[in-house]
Amino acid sequence: MDHPAFETWSVAQAVVVRAPDGATVRPLAVLAGQGSLAQFELPPGGVSQAVSHATVQEIWHVTQGTGQIWRRQGGREEVTALRPGTVLTVPLGTAFQFRAATDSPPLQITAVTMPPWPDVDTEARPERGPWAANLTH
Repeated sequence: MDHPAFETWSVAQAVVVRAPDGATVRPLAVLAGQGSLAQFELPPGGVSQAVSHATVQEIWHVTQGTGQIWRRQGGREEVTALRPGTVLTVPLGTAFQFRAATDSPPLQITAVTMPPWPDVDTEARPERGPWAANLTH
């Protein structure tokens, strides 16, 4: 049985890209067919575009800063505080939007995406969220 090679690197080595929701993203690692890991960030006062995902779901861990996330799934809708140590899920098809507090360091989140984030323009679908977005893709 063939095994994938071990890979090791630091967050500082990761390329920086812009997510469809406007957040800054550092893709970190991928296990083919299983999942991917990325770190994303909003500047103080940053508000993402509201989106839902077509094929992936995520687990988030807030590592720095504070803010809020809005999530809507079916008839359920909620706003949750984000602060270091908060862990949450974004199940498949959930509409979500997040924002960073203006009086906080940048909001940093490390996320696992299952399956790995696909390289297609149709993954992030625009949604109507509760806040006016101020970041662009």
